[in-house]
Amino acid sequence: MTCVVLQPAYIPWRGLFDLIRRSDLFVFYDDVQYEKGGWGNRNRIKTANGPIWLTIPVETKGVVTEGVPIKDIRIQWTQDWARKHWSSISQAYAKAPHFRAMAPLMEPFYRRRDERLADFTIDTTIALSRLLGIGHTRFARSSDYQLEGAKTDRLVQLLKLVGATHYISGPSARAYIEPEKFAAAGIGLEYIDYAYREYPQLHPPYDPQVSIFDLLFMTGPDALKWITNEATS
Repeated sequence: MTCVVLQPAYIPWRGLFDLIRRSDLFVFYDDVQYEKGGWGNRNRIKTANGPIWLTIPVETKGVVTEGVPIKDIRIQWTQDWARKHWSSISQAYAKAPHFRAMAPLMEPFYRRRDERLADFTIDTTIALSRLLGIGHTRFARSSDYQLEGAKTDRLVQLLKLVGATHYISGPSARAYIEPEKFAAAGIGLEYIDYAYREYPQLHPPYDPQVSIFDLLFMTGPDALKWITNEATS
């Protein structure tokens, strides 16, 4: 059973959805410390004036000093960020080939009023996975399990609890994963290579580090083919 464990992210890029489609079980790592300035509450879209960040405002008091876990991070609703985000997305992609078809499927995300960031990002990521045509993957949250230890020990414990026999990771994890602990637990370890073909984008030059929205609005029902590298130019 192949498993991937990653922190929840806001409208992630296509690499995360590649990991989702490769896994039997995708676990959102939501009980580890929230990282300020990471991808948990922000992502990039392309515009005529270059890429811009869309950032969900969150309550930051005590996040660093008290080690607040991702699952407890609260969204700030003192400003209507959701309306602003959707307005920016609509303006940026109004001329994209599949915007009219895809927009009605995505706009409801921005009518939600979740109290916690993870509830919003996890639910929208699952919905986007299904929209892409990834139907076989099951989802879970690490906070559903009682985990102990740190780093690799904690991760291996989680993998044992869910019955995983194979683990897929992004390449950056090589810097801190201890492979001998996977071997001792009888769990296979694989690193994905993020090598994706360029797809048509508005507003050149090509930029791979943007939200999955970009791929969906530009390629529509063929989006998954551009994740699996099965698309033809």
